[in-house]
Amino acid sequence: MSDSVTIKVPARLHLGFLDIPRSPDDRFGSIGLPVEDIATTLTIARSAETHVAGDEQARITQHLETLCTHLGIKAHHRISIQHAIPPHIGLGSGTQIALAVSAALRTLHGLPLEPAHDAVLLKRGSRSGIGIAAFEEGGVIIDAGKGDTNRAPTVVARFAFPDAWRIILVFDNAAHGIHGEAEIAAFRALPLFPVATSASIARTVLLGIMPSLVERDLAAFARGIASIQTEIGSYFAPAQGGVFTSRKVEATLHRLADAGALGIGQSSWGPTGFAFAQTQAEAERIVSVIGGRAPGTTIQIVAGRNAGAEITHSALNLARA
Repeated sequence: MSDSVTIKVPARLHLGFLDIPRSPDDRFGSIGLPVEDIATTLTIARSAETHVAGDEQARITQHLETLCTHLGIKAHHRISIQHAIPPHIGLGSGTQIALAVSAALRTLHGLPLEPAHDAVLLKRGSRSGIGIAAFEEGGVIIDAGKGDTNRAPTVVARFAFPDAWRIILVFDNAAHGIHGEAEIAAFRALPLFPVATSASIARTVLLGIMPSLVERDLAAFARGIASIQTEIGSYFAPAQGGVFTSRKVEATLHRLADAGALGIGQSSWGPTGFAFAQTQAEAERIVSVIGGRAPGTTIQIVAGRNAGAEITHSALNLARA
């Protein structure tokens, strides 16, 4: 039996952009956080020939080839994917798969981790740095976009997400968000993002969301997130068919809000939606109020995550062999 490395990388919520560039000199900016209970988990080991088993085989194989070429690794590997974040539902599956392969491979070969560098190599984080930063460390993350195209977006602030707070996730059982070439085309087709809107969002983050996390004031935090979501959702509405990508998710979120949930919104292009509650018990109460009135959607209550990826290296002990 050879050495193996198992890595678990959390899903992330993208809570909104701070700005969307109007010229090559402008920067994106984002706010988001990783969550518990939804993650990509994979194991890598040396092998006589390269083999990938499980979901996302094509993407993982491509990342492995790119990384081995870049790092000068000649060995073959076996990768087994135990769990994968569902793709194209707004939870950052692409970046987390890429960083999972990167970190597992580097750990197996005794190389230092370079998630930001490898993310750029694997063409991740072109607009948002939330997924990359969530891999390294948890909490509510604020990035200021990329100042240099050869670097990952710059993280400018990070705050612990209160342990008691809960996130109510709403999944569309059938739909997917815009991605790939359609996403690129959508950004090109949309009008210039208003400077006044960016200024308003920046003020909301600096004077609303950031102090609310220090003060553990969920109502203020949720108001800030809802305000950003209204601005961003309205801007993207022509591309995604409304403020929310999924009408089913939108309807369920409004029912949850009527029952007491706070700060409803959509992660990235969706269709996954979210809302916040003060405690686990309160989140359960809110969900129970709407009962079965969530057609076409699935609801899951999760905590925010204040830690990054988990890496376990099982080394072969030759002394015992």
